[in-house]
Amino acid sequence: MNTRLHFDNNLNQLKDMLIEMARKSESAIKESIKTLINQDIEKAEEIIENDTIIDELEQEINNRAIILIAKESPVARDLRKIIVALKISSEVERIADNAVNIAKSTLHIGKEKLIKEIVDIPKMMDLALEMLDDSLNAFLTEDVELARKCAAKDDQVDGMYGTLIKELMGYIQKYPAQTNQITQLAFVCRYIERLGDYSTNIAEHVIYLVTGNLYDLNA
Repeated sequence: MNTRLHFDNNLNQLKDMLIEMARKSESAIKESIKTLINQDIEKAEEIIENDTIIDELEQEINNRAIILIAKESPVARDLRKIIVALKISSEVERIADNAVNIAKSTLHIGKEKLIKEIVDIPKMMDLALEMLDDSLNAFLTEDVELARKCAAKDDQVDGMYGTLIKELMGYIQKYPAQTNQITQLAFVCRYIERLGDYSTNIAEHVIYLVTGNLYDLNA
């Protein structure tokens, strides 16, 4: 096998692992919100325990990337591909951490009667996960335009977050005995808002991969 083909095969394996990690993180976010809605304590504990699987995947990606750099001595665009894979794996790991944080908020709320049906948080999650899908597809296809479109959706996520926080803070006076629950729901909103930020970061890494230039899509 020639050197170029060998490098490309190793890089594709790295990408496959990264996408697997991203899908597991995405699934964890969905499950954590479902767990919150259903106040499923057992499932929340399971999500927290399973985070080690994603952590191990990130570590394996890091190890493979380091070996690839050491053995192949890539330069220019090839080196950027490995660096970007490492950066994206870090963003994806943070997404998984937020699934854990949401599960912990579920535990803090426990079986206490919810102040209102949880409807808007899942809508914000859907939009944030749509951003994640776009950013990952932009990475796989090296599509700068798709990366920019992904980041443009972050303003919508931020707007939904602002509306939800304002509503929740208004409940504190109305339901002072449920301040802990309201605070935990506000935390959950923040964790989902951060998902949009991490997706935007991935989009920025894609632009760096393709152009070699660092770009702030939030500017």
